[in-house]
Amino acid sequence: MNPLRTALVAVAATTVLAACGTTETAAPEPAASSGGTASASASPITVTDSRGKQVTLDRPATKVVALEWGEAEMAVSLGVMPIGVADTKGYATWVTAAELDPSVKDVGTRQEPSVDSIAALQPDLVVMEAERDSALVPQLEKFVPVITFKGSDASDNLGRMSDDLKLIATALGKTAEADRLLADLDATLADGKAELAAAGFAGKPFAMADGWKDGSKISIRMFGKGALVSDVAARLGLVNAWKGEVDPVWGLGATDVEGLTALKDPDTRFFYNASDGTDVFADGLASNAIWKKLPFVEKKQVTKLPDGIWTFGGPLSSKQYAEALVKAYTG
Repeated sequence: MNPLRTALVAVAATTVLAACGTTETAAPEPAASSGGTASASASPITVTDSRGKQVTLDRPATKVVALEWGEAEMAVSLGVMPIGVADTKGYATWVTAAELDPSVKDVGTRQEPSVDSIAALQPDLVVMEAERDSALVPQLEKFVPVITFKGSDASDNLGRMSDDLKLIATALGKTAEADRLLADLDATLADGKAELAAAGFAGKPFAMADGWKDGSKISIRMFGKGALVSDVAARLGLVNAWKGEVDPVWGLGATDVEGLTALKDPDTRFFYNASDGTDVFADGLASNAIWKKLPFVEKKQVTKLPDGIWTFGGPLSSKQYAEALVKAYTG
């Protein structure tokens, strides 16, 4: 089963996707980073993670294992290549904003990372979500400091992403790089909003989804209000058309093709993600009578996102997503 479908099946049962992120540390030698500066200080660093726990590092971390893709992306974007990431093959499929070096070791699945594989790398920091597997945290803390992250918060996901980035950056000694990444994202969103407004699309409705197929049944996951990609679109001046129930952490909701009939506004543009090559919208619903009668389908306002835009990522993935939306409306 592919990594997205595994996550999606969990969402169908709980309407929550455990898509937490990971970080990796900046190497002390400039050659080990990808454009970031070397650690500014070798002094001890104390951070407070999502548990409210203070974690002290002797110096900025340089050997980090990341157990989720969002924070792994953040680490790479800060100029620090992780030594280990959970499911590196899946990362390569779903995350293109910040590619991993071939040297990065796979430490198991995101659902069940291997403690032995992590220990063998002798990291000086592991980053993960405590809520993903709280029993894993004390196992890891026997031999390495662990910093946990929220990974999502539907009350303010852009703000949460910014906070997570700053937390990782502090642990890596890369706070200046984090400030530049966030400033660049802010500029992209401001420019995109102005471009959409000038083209007459301010306040237009959009919907965002992905989905999977079990036998003849197609299930659809909607990114509702509070999802990270919804927050990004809102900053562009767009309005999320999906008003169905979503969970309070990820802003995700489950529906089927009949549920999409709630999207009645003829101005709605429908976006979806299918990076693993399984396109249930273009293929699985191609002959579905309900799908074909939806206003956005009839008006050819359906856009498949470019492959590899991670919808639970950091500032670089969020920038990719914003640029894809603007291009779909104005291109």
